[in-house]
Amino acid sequence: MAATEDAVRLPALPWTVRIQLAAFSLAHRRDGSVRRLFCSLADLHAAAKRRPDASGVRSADVTVDASQGLWARVFSPSSAPAEQPLPVVVFFHGGGFSLFSAASRPYDALCRRLCSGLGAVVVSVNYRLAPEHRFPAAYDDGVDVLRYLDANGLPADLAVPLDLSSCFLAGDSAGGNIAHHVAQRWTAAISTTSSSLRLAGVILIQPFFGGEERTEAEVALDKVCASLSMGATDAYWREFLPEGATRDHAASRVCGRGPGAR
Repeated sequence: MAATEDAVRLPALPWTVRIQLAAFSLAHRRDGSVRRLFCSLADLHAAAKRRPDASGVRSADVTVDASQGLWARVFSPSSAPAEQPLPVVVFFHGGGFSLFSAASRPYDALCRRLCSGLGAVVVSVNYRLAPEHRFPAAYDDGVDVLRYLDANGLPADLAVPLDLSSCFLAGDSAGGNIAHHVAQRWTAAISTTSSSLRLAGVILIQPFFGGEERTEAEVALDKVCASLSMGATDAYWREFLPEGATRDHAASRVCGRGPGAR
């Protein structure tokens, strides 16, 4: 019996993470849906800073498509040689397709760390959120940012030359899902057109995928964290997918639609 209990025992999370998850759980109703007002009040934002911070990273917000409200926060290392093109990481934040932004403090801090640690330009996409903007809005925004970079690079006043042949997509949770599907769309698009932007890789950090059939992990972890319970994740899918679609929709899956998908 002891061996069986040890086999299913879950690793302990750091107390800081447990506090954050407990607070985030308060943002969910019993049916798993999100209290958007609560989240918006708790979602503190950081301003872009053109002056380098302690780690030598500067940032600026760039408008990609004003008609769609699409913009991105660009992080660049101030110590890089002005004539040396830098690799690019296009980052998509998590939040169940419906929460947070490129200006949210945790994601601003994460992108600064990536920029400093990798010596790369990080472009954090502020894609449109569900449920006001359902599938495929977030994917369209991701592709539009790649098209913008391919056509324009970055504004001259940022003085950041890019190596577009070394472009990576990255994202966590729902952002990982977006990165995956944007990569598929981009590679399909450039197969018939010329482009200087080439994807060198895709970095998925605990990406958010699903399906109508429950996995063993979903069932085992359902009650461990209220903010990531099956009820909560189902609610995220309902708000993101087209009306009437099931979790076997192609957006929920790594490759194609599931059986009986609508």
